Amino acid sequence: MSDIAAFARVKRPVVSTWRRRHGDFPVAVSESSGRPLFDGTQVAEWLVTSGLGNADPKELRSELALFGIIALRDRFTPWQLVETLGSLLCMRRLDGRPLTEGTDGLPGDAGADDALWSAVLHRAERIDAEDDFVLRELRSLDATAAPLIRLAEDLVEAAYDERGAYEWLLAARSRLGLDSLAADAVAPELSHLLTQLTDLRFRLAHGESLVLADPHARAGDLLAALLDDTDDRERVTVLAADPDERLARITRRRLLLAGVSELDLDVQTGPDLEEHLADPDIVVTQLPYHPGESRSVLTALTEVEYVAELLRPGCTAVVLGPADALVDGLKDTEASQFRSALLRRNLVECVVALPGGVLPFRPGYRPALWTLTRSPVAEAEGKVLLADISSEQLTADVRARLAEDVLLWRAEGFRTLDGHDPRYGRVVSVADLDRAFGGPLTPPAPPVSVIWSDKVKERPALIAEAEAHLERAAADARAYEDGQGPYRGNVLRRVDRLPRRITLGGLITGRRVAKFPGHRVDDRHLTADGHHTVLGPEELTGERAVGARRIDRLVLAAEYDRVALTEPGDVVYTLTPRLGLYVDHEGFSVVAFPARVLRVNPDVLRPLTPRVLAALLGAARGTGRSPSAVRPARRIEEYQLPDLEPDEVLRFDALLAEAEHRERLLLAQADALAEARDLTVAGLADGTLTLADPYT
Repeated sequence: MSDIAAFARVKRPVVSTWRRRHGDFPVAVSESSGRPLFDGTQVAEWLVTSGLGNADPKELRSELALFGIIALRDRFTPWQLVETLGSLLCMRRLDGRPLTEGTDGLPGDAGADDALWSAVLHRAERIDAEDDFVLRELRSLDATAAPLIRLAEDLVEAAYDERGAYEWLLAARSRLGLDSLAADAVAPELSHLLTQLTDLRFRLAHGESLVLADPHARAGDLLAALLDDTDDRERVTVLAADPDERLARITRRRLLLAGVSELDLDVQTGPDLEEHLADPDIVVTQLPYHPGESRSVLTALTEVEYVAELLRPGCTAVVLGPADALVDGLKDTEASQFRSALLRRNLVECVVALPGGVLPFRPGYRPALWTLTRSPVAEAEGKVLLADISSEQLTADVRARLAEDVLLWRAEGFRTLDGHDPRYGRVVSVADLDRAFGGPLTPPAPPVSVIWSDKVKERPALIAEAEAHLERAAADARAYEDGQGPYRGNVLRRVDRLPRRITLGGLITGRRVAKFPGHRVDDRHLTADGHHTVLGPEELTGERAVGARRIDRLVLAAEYDRVALTEPGDVVYTLTPRLGLYVDHEGFSVVAFPARVLRVNPDVLRPLTPRVLAALLGAARGTGRSPSAVRPARRIEEYQLPDLEPDEVLRFDALLAEAEHRERLLLAQADALAEARDLTVAGLADGTLTLADPYT
């Protein structure tokens, strides 16, 4: 059932609920260690028919095949699964026929499996006689691997072609237990950025025939991402190399399935890329990873130099490597001299400090990238574009702006009058970097486009406006205090007997308070500018500002026909992840589960007010939760409150209202002061503002 939850992309308890509520839920076919086992095909059909779960129906068939593959890990090693299935898919592409064509017999029958495997192996020997793609992997197994043939066909049927099937398989490499194969994978956002920096699609669209290269190919992720960006693969030649023969063969199969012709493909086994087939036009590579304790800056820079030697005039390289070698300041004299020599060779086009976490398997690894160009445009000679996006998220906008900066710099270089000002960096002279021997390759100041932006130009006016808001807020506070006098709670020590205690459950039973549930709201329906405020645990505990999440009234009416809006004065509460309370004075809000609503009944003998109820609940004893507890210590109905007299409730409510009003006046001053301070600090920090003499 945990597999079904992963299959349907829901939490594990949801599957138990489905099994209990839906009579047509598939029946368990067997049991293993007390756990029920289900037929995967039946589960997939039920999910498609019922429409439940969060998985795309198109992906359920591929996921079903992947679950079948994962289930075979007790019979085959993860490497055998990936290599054999990849070989079968590659052979299917080379032969142009289904793997099971011309075979008879039921799956699982020993005779049928022997015949199927023999037929496939015979085809492989005929098609791949030189063992470039598939033969050795298939020869290493026997007929016990016949189920993999049928699973390969299932993957192809789900993905529509062999390439999609292989990419799905490689995307699941961690699930198969091949962490070593997934260790060098980059986040999709970084992969898209590297593709944009090569400008591959534009160059192919203008009729060029291009040679792509990667001297450190590993599993071919970067080359596959480049090819995925274009459908025009007939004019692409690919060169690659890797010291690991297994990885080289995986890359070779991957590129063939991606649509590169056998005659235009050269994947070599070894530490160096030999240019037998053609000279590279675009090189995209990730330098081999080394742990920080054994990482050598000089080695990384030497590998960058090797990539530069692959380039002929007008060609480009994008090199991903460690930030401590490519960006950070250097203490070692030899490494500093080597990096300065690289910069003086007029090869380095751009240096970019990247955000952390873009290599998911190594979240602590700080990456950076260099773009290299041999024989740049005259306007860019002797200069380097330094960019820093280490504090940004690699959103589509950030990637597009950075790529535009680099591509315009590559095409046009530096222009003094009408040039494009980079959004993330500064153009710096190589001579200046050489004088700062070993210094960091980071922008020396904010980008010019930021300094001269409208936002920066308007800062003095915005600061003056914030100062005026501060003065008005302070005047309002003074006027209120002049009219009302100083804050006095008129609090006295109680000398008579203590008020009797009552639980919230007692108030609910006595109809003095009513309790209402929250509603399950899909995050896809939430916006920042809807008609109704959404109140959930984030708003009640202060993690998110009230009003940040809203929902459109038409969406609410169409998707949530049974939802009930709050009334003015409702107390909204949550116990998850901790106690949170909020008095909704305006009402007409949507309460998102697990938050709930308490509504005070004013037409009783001893009425409460919303403010008083929320204050007493917030001060109730035993409302905390230990850090390791899964559930709160007690239900909210068990919270004990003092049962105050009606006149005391009214005085308490007036005191709370007075405190709230004064707090709003003080917050208005604090907000205006914070705005003026933050704008001033930002202007002084980037050098666009200065301070006048306070006495002038």
